[in-house]
Amino acid sequence: MRIALGIEYDGTAYNGWQRQKTGLGVQQRIEEALRTVANHDVEVICAGRTDTGVHASGQVVHFDTLSTRDSRGWLLGVNSNLPDDISVSWARQVADDFHARFSATARHYRYRILNRLERSAIHRHRAWWVYQPLDADRMHAAAQYLLGEHDFSAFRAAGCRANTPHRNISSIAVTRSGDWITLTVSANAFLQHMVRNICGTLTKVGAGEASAAWLAKVLASRDRKKAGIAAPPHGLTLVSVDYPEICEIPAPLAAD
Repeated sequence: MRIALGIEYDGTAYNGWQRQKTGLGVQQRIEEALRTVANHDVEVICAGRTDTGVHASGQVVHFDTLSTRDSRGWLLGVNSNLPDDISVSWARQVADDFHARFSATARHYRYRILNRLERSAIHRHRAWWVYQPLDADRMHAAAQYLLGEHDFSAFRAAGCRANTPHRNISSIAVTRSGDWITLTVSANAFLQHMVRNICGTLTKVGAGEASAAWLAKVLASRDRKKAGIAAPPHGLTLVSVDYPEICEIPAPLAAD
């Protein structure tokens, strides 16, 4: 049978999602826990690979198993074998043709910036501290140039292995609440480092170093060197993944 899980994790201690030859990936920890519960080796497939230091509150994975457990059994069994920084939020049997990656229709990410003069000890692993004043309204206006389907080569990591640089951003917003600036972005899929590169580029606009229209020129250039820096990974969280209603995938638990 095929089982899907909702996963949340703090990516601080991990070299990204993927199982590593050297270093530790989140995938390895989950597969080790599942092997204990299922009594056989298990390979999990995720909705979206996250980079080193990136977090997730709504990651979705699937795996195939010969073992019979109810949803409660998978949930409690796997969680009892996971470290404190990884947790299963739900478990359910799915159709044999469900695929955590290829059945997904959209991914939703959030990037948080702490924009104040003093750094934070509490949020040092969950937000990018930028002490230079940023104008969130200017950042939001610039971000709207990215809506729709485009060639996002200007925001693509050099090592990205995606077959095409074309992606479709369905929504993107930058908001401020007190000292916090939050970028939320949804797309059918993302290129490697795409959200981080967008966020880093938007900070140039927010700092008054470039106009909102400049971002449109960066996008059209398809040149990574024309864009801004990559925002650090620890401010980024994969919040949720969308699937067709027929898949019956639960919504993620409320994120912070």
